[in-house]
Amino acid sequence: MSSPSPIHVIGGGLAGSEAAWQIAQAGVPVILHEMRRPGVRTDAHHTDGLAELVCSNSFRSDDWEYNAVGLLHAEMRRLDSVIMACGDAHQVPAGGALAVDRDGFSNAVTERLHAHPHVTVVREEIAGLPPADWDSVIVATGPLTSPALADAILSLTGEESLSFFDAIAPIVHADSIDFDIAWRQSRYDKEGPGGDAAAYVNCPMDKATYDAFIDALLSGPKAEFKEWENVPYFDGCLPIEVMAERGRETLRHGPMKPIGLTNPRDPTVKPHAIVQLRQDNALGTLFNMVGFQTKLKHGAQAEVFRMIPGLQNAQFARLGGLHRNTFLNSPRLLDRQLRLKAMPRLRFAGQVTGVEGYVESAAMGLVAGRLAAAERLGAPIEAPPPETALGALIEHITGGHLDGAKFQPMNVNYGLLPPLEAPRVDAEGRRIPPKDRGRAKKRLMSLRALEALDAWRGGTSPTVAA
Repeated sequence: MSSPSPIHVIGGGLAGSEAAWQIAQAGVPVILHEMRRPGVRTDAHHTDGLAELVCSNSFRSDDWEYNAVGLLHAEMRRLDSVIMACGDAHQVPAGGALAVDRDGFSNAVTERLHAHPHVTVVREEIAGLPPADWDSVIVATGPLTSPALADAILSLTGEESLSFFDAIAPIVHADSIDFDIAWRQSRYDKEGPGGDAAAYVNCPMDKATYDAFIDALLSGPKAEFKEWENVPYFDGCLPIEVMAERGRETLRHGPMKPIGLTNPRDPTVKPHAIVQLRQDNALGTLFNMVGFQTKLKHGAQAEVFRMIPGLQNAQFARLGGLHRNTFLNSPRLLDRQLRLKAMPRLRFAGQVTGVEGYVESAAMGLVAGRLAAAERLGAPIEAPPPETALGALIEHITGGHLDGAKFQPMNVNYGLLPPLEAPRVDAEGRRIPPKDRGRAKKRLMSLRALEALDAWRGGTSPTVAA
């Protein structure tokens, strides 16, 4: 059998390295283009090694049974991930997390890719769109996409911007909201496009609670930014603490205004302020805090936001943030094969697709690599099913959000997977106490995910002779 023509991967970070590995393991030649080389760096990188970790050295929890990122680790290991293999080989003590020796890890990934007979690493910047004769390309350039390439993508997609200070609101797991305090109601009972007059979750505050909340908000530690992150705010996404600095009453006349809402438990008492949460995903398992974009440090966020009545036990799928971001409006621009609808020869992978985190970025590289290799071999495959952590991320970035909602990057979490009922008895028929049912449900979701992945994997291993 003649060798297939090569697939090009642009970007040698976690996603690009994983994509290149998956393609090569399928027996398809791959050319990995990386702009970093001796004397040429980015504002965030310090070496020219592939898969360099620019921030933390942690891949977060490695608990596949009860943690969604641990489940993602397990799925990637089952799919021969080079990122996970090198991470496991260079792990350092970190309790239940997988943390790695960053230099040893990067060196190992670099060595394995350079040694693979189907991989060619080329040190060059791809300025602008890839040449027209590259008929299969994976763009995995991350949050520091070169300006020339970013501008070319902008021109092709019609988007206004890819790079901006993006203020992100926290997202709460729906089942951690206290509905003995909170209630569902849209302002003035106004029905939305879906006919739902109770689309929002409302958390009421009296004056004393509001004043204490404002004090905590103003005094909480804020994130600082690097000089290279000095780009404009995303329009309309001012951090909540910046709004509070403009006056103590600003928030209760803005995102926390109490008008048009009535507490059904005490209709005669008008709340001083109300925090609203809006459904964030189609499954209804996640709710975002409306208008609560923030640059509070993460530890302070959990403490301050749990001061809100109804959120005292809140579990956060994502905390808020404010940072320079480069990502596509993926639900509008990408199909489920991660191909750019306007130019299907281009696939995207990694953080530029709208996932956050090392592992999530590598996971999108893994899927993009497998999809591209299968297509090249004439045996195209579907993306992993949404019951898996991999498939849930694909669903999020290609359409799992609500229509009309502003797309935002997301870490993997159980709220992205199709829900299951919490079990009431264990495998031996013994009653599970209510406090343990949420944990038991996570394990069931993880077991379902691995079973679904194995079924998908059984028919998705196209290879040619090495």
